[in-house]
Amino acid sequence: MYTLQLKPQDKTPKYKQIVQSVIMDIERGILRNGDQLPSISELSVEHYLARDTVEKAYRELRERGFITSVQGKGYYVQTNDTAKLKILLVFNKLSSYKKIIYYAFLEALGDQATVDLQIHHYNVNLFQEIIEKNLGKYNYYVVMPHFTLDTPKATYQSILNTIPSQELVLLDKDLPELQHDCLRVFQDFDKDIFNALENARDLLDKYSRLVLILPSDANHPEELPWGFRSFCLIHNKTFAVVENAMSEVLETGTAYVVIRETDLVELVKKIRQTSYLLGREVGIISFNETPLKELLNMTVITTDFEAMGKTAATKLLEKHRGKVRNPFYTIRRGSL
Repeated sequence: MYTLQLKPQDKTPKYKQIVQSVIMDIERGILRNGDQLPSISELSVEHYLARDTVEKAYRELRERGFITSVQGKGYYVQTNDTAKLKILLVFNKLSSYKKIIYYAFLEALGDQATVDLQIHHYNVNLFQEIIEKNLGKYNYYVVMPHFTLDTPKATYQSILNTIPSQELVLLDKDLPELQHDCLRVFQDFDKDIFNALENARDLLDKYSRLVLILPSDANHPEELPWGFRSFCLIHNKTFAVVENAMSEVLETGTAYVVIRETDLVELVKKIRQTSYLLGREVGIISFNETPLKELLNMTVITTDFEAMGKTAATKLLEKHRGKVRNPFYTIRRGSL
C-alpha cells in the first residue's frame, strides 16, 4: 500500500501537499502506471484529514492527468511516460576534468534518467543547503565530497548520513570512515600517485631529487603528498613539497611533479631560460591528462575521468553497492 508523505509543519495547504507528493513519487518511479492509491476514506483516517481535502487533491490530480478513477474500485496512477530515474549530481567545482566525468555519466545513463547538476564550491554550508532542499526529490544523490581542508570531516559526514544509503553515490573520493553501504567510485590518491611513480621508476632513476609542487590554497586532497613522500623515502630520493614554481631555483638532477597548470607553465618557462635539457637534466611529471600536455610531450599521471563517469552510471543502474577504484595510470613522454 502506498504511503503518502505529509509534513505537518509545512504551511502549504494539505491538498497541495497530497498533489505534490503523488506527482513527485510518480516522477521518482515510486508510483508506477496502474498502481492503486489509497481510498479517500483511508487517507482521511490515516492523516486526520477532512474528506473534502483528499477529494480536492484527487480531483486536481485527475484533471492534470496523473491519476484516473474506476467506479467502485478506486483511484489509479495514470501516466504514459516511461518512469525515469531522477539523479542529483553535486560537484565540488566545474572544471574541464569534471566536464569529462559529467558527459560520460550522461552518455552511459542514456534515456534511463534525468540529471540535475549543482556545485557546492567546497563550501559545506552550501552543500548542506543543497541536500536539505532536495532530499526526497531524487532517486540518487551522486556527490563529490571534496571540501576545504579546514572543514571538519564530521560536519559533511553528518550531512551525507541524512541521505539514505541506497540513494547515495560517492564520486571521485572515498570516505572510509563514513558508515554507509553505498556505491563509491573513487580515486585512491595516496596509492595512485605512489603506483604511478613506481611505474615511471626507470625514468626517475636519473634524478636524485623530486619536488612536488602542491598549492595549499587549492583544496587538493590531503592524501596527495602521502604517496609522493612514501616513494621518495623507499627509493632514497631527496624530496620537497613546495607551494608554487615561482620561487623554485632549478637544479640538474631534479624531477618535478606538478599539480596545477599555472605552475607547469612557469616551470617550462624557467627551463627554457636555461641550458638544461628537459627529460634529461630536469624532468617534469604533470597531473591529469589534457590535449595540450600531449602536444607539449609531457609525461602525465592521471585518472581515467571518462571511466569514472561511465562506471558510476553503469553501477548505479545495476543498483550496485560497494567500492570501485577508478583506473589511474602513467603516460610516458619526453619530459621525463
